[in-house]
Amino acid sequence: MSGNQKKAVLYRMVTDEHICPYGIKSKDLLEREGFNVEDHHLKTREETDAFKEKHGVETTPQTFINGERIGGYDDLVDYFGVSTMKQEGTTYQPVIAIFVTTFLMALATVWAMRGALAIIPVLEMFIALSMCVLAVQKLQDLYSFSMQFITYDLLSMKWVKYAYIYPFVELLAGVCMIAGILIPIAAPAALFIGTIGAVSVFKAVYIDKRELKCACVGGDSNVPLGFISLTENLMMVAMAIWMLLK
Repeated sequence: MSGNQKKAVLYRMVTDEHICPYGIKSKDLLEREGFNVEDHHLKTREETDAFKEKHGVETTPQTFINGERIGGYDDLVDYFGVSTMKQEGTTYQPVIAIFVTTFLMALATVWAMRGALAIIPVLEMFIALSMCVLAVQKLQDLYSFSMQFITYDLLSMKWVKYAYIYPFVELLAGVCMIAGILIPIAAPAALFIGTIGAVSVFKAVYIDKRELKCACVGGDSNVPLGFISLTENLMMVAMAIWMLLK
């Protein structure tokens, strides 16, 4: 080891019950910044509490560089001026991730079925797969979804149970459209929920000018209600009409 190599001292919680993720990230960041890390494990709750009391801190991990306490992981990020993947504020990232994934899935599925790509089948598969994945996002926590959905959906405001029914209808419609079965039932169902959704979003965003979070990817999301949400519902409406015409 060279004498001029940068050194850092890290104290992080590593017990049989808990390994602090911020401690792992702190160690990784320090090593990526070229530091030799003196890694101290706080192996019990008592040891952790004693460390926090000694240094007058409320949390671990804690990093020291040249004898100076830098702080926890967020402080370390600020110290080095690096960016992270942490989502802060409103973001379209969840929706973009879903739509990119389902589009690639649609391409792969159509290719596997036909041995070639065609625009209409790809779009049909893309919308149907998107409906299924978005439904899964909602079904993971129906209560949280309903709490966010009823703040702008016009039917849910009048009949709260609709917020609990909606994801199941969306999933059923998507599955039926993929399989090409029960279209006389699935397409009108998709048309119904898509139309109500589009009208609700348009009213909330463009008429009432309300700044809300969209429940399209489940409850507690930071996706802003707006153009993307409206587009999602209009895609569902278009898909339903197309399937009925076919």
